[in-house]
Amino acid sequence: MKIGVLALQGAFIEHINMLKALGAAPVEIRQKADLAPDFSGLVLPGGESTVMSLLLHKLGLFEPLRTAIIGGLPTFGTCAGLILLAQHFNVLDVAVNRHGFGRQINSFSEYGDFAGLGQTPMVFIRGPYITEVGDDVKILARAKDKIVAVQQNNILGVAFHPELTDDSKVHEYFLKKTIDK
Repeated sequence: MKIGVLALQGAFIEHINMLKALGAAPVEIRQKADLAPDFSGLVLPGGESTVMSLLLHKLGLFEPLRTAIIGGLPTFGTCAGLILLAQHFNVLDVAVNRHGFGRQINSFSEYGDFAGLGQTPMVFIRGPYITEVGDDVKILARAKDKIVAVQQNNILGVAFHPELTDDSKVHEYFLKKTIDK
């Protein structure tokens, strides 16, 4: 199964490695021509959401990706990817506190209960958290009493970086719960 991975900046290579380890065929998305393959899903990695949004517009990727997501393309956003889904693409019905857990110096890791997966490692780097969810949004995980993982239909958004751990459970969840739905 081909999974498009936005490869403009951020931790995209770690997502690619995790997806390969799970048997998926990741395809780096850097330009409009990279959208040609028929993807089974899309990963929007961490990074800097404002920069990614500007690059998406400049490269002509924003509208085609937004249209694909609205059309039902299973999508997984981590950290800045979550912010892109909620505040830029406006396809995930949540409000996000962009640097909710503080500055870079406040980055942390912890284990938290992720619905159906049990204790899961969560790495937060200038991590956002979710402050409000819409009626159709399922809360999947919390950290420090804040919402940090949600699913709305075939969109999975997490405020942390599962790709920076050796634990593949969250990526497996994306592949099984959103793509094989």
